[in-house]
Amino acid sequence: QVQLVESGGGLVQPGASLRLSCSASGSVFSFYTMGWYRQAPGKQRELVASINGGGSTNYADSVKGRFTISRDNAKKMVYLQMNSLKPEDTAVYYCNARRASTSYWGHGTQVTVSS
Repeated sequence: QVQLVESGGGLVQPGASLRLSCSASGSVFSFYTMGWYRQAPGKQRELVASINGGGSTNYADSVKGRFTISRDNAKKMVYLQMNSLKPEDTAVYYCNARRASTSYWGHGTQVTVSS
């Protein structure tokens, strides 16, 4: 079992930055691929970025060059640094832990980008 708690969301203006954090507890953290997903109103949940236990990363095209995912296995934390935020980045952001066919989700944190 893995429990995930996100934090760091908020309301910011276009062009601003935010850093999301996800705290994990439970099973061996380093075995899991960690990801950040987002879901905007009326849209499907989509992958934003992921990072495996070895540190290899993957990003959605829409956030490449603006967002950076990182993890600290010792602290059981995963982060999403979001720069140059756009209104279209507005969504609920969810932390995910995945290993084989097992997947865990946090409850999400709201990010709103608006002037």
